[in-house]
Amino acid sequence: MPQAPAVPETAAVPCTHLDTTARFFRALSDPTRLNLLEFVLAGERTAAECVEHAGISQPRVSVHLSCLVDCGYIVSRRDGRKLRYSVGDPRVADLVVLARSLAADNVAALDCCPRTPESRG
Repeated sequence: MPQAPAVPETAAVPCTHLDTTARFFRALSDPTRLNLLEFVLAGERTAAECVEHAGISQPRVSVHLSCLVDCGYIVSRRDGRKLRYSVGDPRVADLVVLARSLAADNVAALDCCPRTPESRG
């Protein structure tokens, strides 16, 4: 009897398009990450500038920036002892502008929605 072809290990946990898209938006659901992303959209920023802008501790900013880098929203580069952050894909700016517009058009509904609780940050 012929053996079935080997199934790659990654096939055991399928990653659907919806899963990936939901994770894409989950990364932006944190107000601090969104604030930092918008700050970096205006131009390349150092980690220290991001800390000053966010007004929270350096370790917390570092975690948020790492998430944004890992998810592909921004890129980092080393400049001597400094890390500099910038937007790697210009579509990110388009996404933020569109999200702001949609949120503004739906502010009443968003404010009343019990399934999307207000941020505690």
